[in-house]
Amino acid sequence: MTTFTPATAAGTLSAVQWALAEESPLEIVGHGSKRGIGRPLQTEHTLDLSNLSGVTLYEPAELVLSAKAGTPLAEIEALLTANNQQLAFEPMDYGPLLGGQQGRGTIGGVLAANLSGPRRLKAGAARDHILGVNAVSGRGEAFKSGGRVVKNVTGYDLSKLMAGSWGTLAVATDVIFKVLPAAETETTVAIRGLLDEEATAAMALAVGSSAEISSAAHLPEGIAGRVAGGAIGGDAATLLRIEGFGPSVAYRAAAVKDLLKAAGPIDEISGEASKALWRDIRDCTPFADGAERPVWRVSMPPSEAHKMTLALRMQTPAEAFYDWQGGLVWLRMQADPEADLLRALVKKFGGGHATLVRASPSRRASLPVFEPQPPTLAALSARLKSEFDPRGILNPGRMVAGAPSAKLAEA
Repeated sequence: MTTFTPATAAGTLSAVQWALAEESPLEIVGHGSKRGIGRPLQTEHTLDLSNLSGVTLYEPAELVLSAKAGTPLAEIEALLTANNQQLAFEPMDYGPLLGGQQGRGTIGGVLAANLSGPRRLKAGAARDHILGVNAVSGRGEAFKSGGRVVKNVTGYDLSKLMAGSWGTLAVATDVIFKVLPAAETETTVAIRGLLDEEATAAMALAVGSSAEISSAAHLPEGIAGRVAGGAIGGDAATLLRIEGFGPSVAYRAAAVKDLLKAAGPIDEISGEASKALWRDIRDCTPFADGAERPVWRVSMPPSEAHKMTLALRMQTPAEAFYDWQGGLVWLRMQADPEADLLRALVKKFGGGHATLVRASPSRRASLPVFEPQPPTLAALSARLKSEFDPRGILNPGRMVAGAPSAKLAEA
């Protein structure tokens, strides 16, 4: 078994060209923080990009940052924080949920997994902030898409095509992201004691108001005590984040509290305590227990999510909490992933996508980890795979069974 550890784009190209010539598939990894997502790979060789690291361009005034794909995300976030800037889509850290270390993700992995966080309501995901990418296709060809400015794309935007492809189309070597100023302050309005249905209505009312809510989540009773070190207690908490300049945040928080004063007891969590709370929601900390109990990430209509969850619990034990105003449901099962049951219920309650983000290797090998695509879309994904990686040498079978085919992740 060979592990290639290139430190340059040229070295990455050479490794892919060797694998193509030998028709020997490669597992593509950075620091391995998301290695446990997807179907287990059966490859003899690994392309490890952890040495392909370093920020190559950072112009705070131009709101642009370029880095090699293996650059640790923690290093980039520290640089941005020192300049009062941020990746506005606040990419989650899968490490602790999958039994690994915190802060091991890379900027290339952010793009490959199309990561996002609680601010997705307002800021979108990685694909909405990528400006350009340099990559190596499975054909053994280097290519470049996009550049340092937003209006720098003609024809197909391959940068966005890489988002959510999980390394099955090409190996990114350099990425360019748009960055934004960080909020001066933030506060979280917390309504206590609501049931899931009541929380769904309260979040919809707040997000639909003029308060410019940047994040909305609901932590049911018991789960609330597993975030921020237990600082907010175990009672159910419906959380509304407001960010911006100090006076504006104070005014909007007061407006939200007045709007929802009849919903239940209301607390306010500010500053670092608020940031810690949303980091734990982002990283699915309530389910980061070091176990292999199956964890699902379900994207579906916010108004239907609590109905689906209730119907699921009528048939199998499950814990759940909600982000994105209810549009993202994190589920932890007791033992069996219950894939058929869950996906049938998601389809019944408005449709969506269910991704198995944590399970034992045997479970991940035996069922579709990513939401199965309709035939037409699956055929399109297979054509994309055949164009970029006709020999199936890049992360073969990670997203769907069989080396020649691949798909793009949803949501």
